[in-house]
This record gives sequence, C-alpha cells and structure tokens, in this order.
Amino acid sequence: MTDKKTTQHSLKKDKYVNTRGGNSHFLDIYCCKCNQHLVLYQKDGHGSLLRMYLDRILEPQEFLLLQSKVGSKIEMPNLKCPKCNVLIGTPMLYKAEGRLAFRLVRGSFAKKKSEGVYPPLHQNQSHGKGEGDEDRN
Repeated sequence: MTDKKTTQHSLKKDKYVNTRGGNSHFLDIYCCKCNQHLVLYQKDGHGSLLRMYLDRILEPQEFLLLQSKVGSKIEMPNLKCPKCNVLIGTPMLYKAEGRLAFRLVRGSFAKKKSEGVYPPLHQNQSHGKGEGDEDRN
C-alpha cells in the first residue's frame, strides 16, 4: 500500500455561507453501489443534499480544474462513479445564484460527515444505502 499525502481543507467563508445561516461542514460523498469515494464537499446550511455546487467540491483535483474550464452547464459532464459508472448527478445552473452545480440522483450516493481531510481516513468503510439524507443536521 502506498503512502498518500493527506490534505487538510478549511471551510470557505463567503456570501453563500452567510446566505445559508453561517452553518457549514464537510461531507465525504460515496457511491451507493460500490462504496467508491467520489468527492469531499463543503455543505452550507441545513437540509437535505439536493445539489452539489461545483465551487464547493474541494477534492479530487480534477473538479478544481473543471471549475476553471467550464462556463456553462452544457460544458459540464455528468457526475458518474469512476469505478462502476453509476450516474450520481447531472449538470445544472442554480439560477437564483448563477452557480453551476450537479443535481443529485436520489439513492445513488451516501454521505458521511468529514473533518475535511483528503483522501478520507476511512475510505473502505461500508455506508448505508439510501438517498444520502439519513444524517440530517
């Protein structure tokens, strides 16, 4: 097993955090079918995870590159599991804020609270199937 360098992220503080009540936390998002870790995401506010804003996906690095390359939802690919190719989300533009996001497919992902460390420390743990909303905050 190779030793991977871990990265500790800090929460972004901007107008979107304040709009959603100033409550932010990290989530590790996994594929429900094969348990593959997909992304480290910063969730702002309370409520269900319905969409993932492109500017809140912190890891893996290819999403940071995607943020700088795309200007519209047409240029965005679908969000699929790299291991089993299950569709996790489709591109969308959240018109109220003019932000690019992935509209998530219910039941295709699981989420787990994170400390903002990438890669996740417990990547091979089993996660419950469902819509990923079982641990509402």
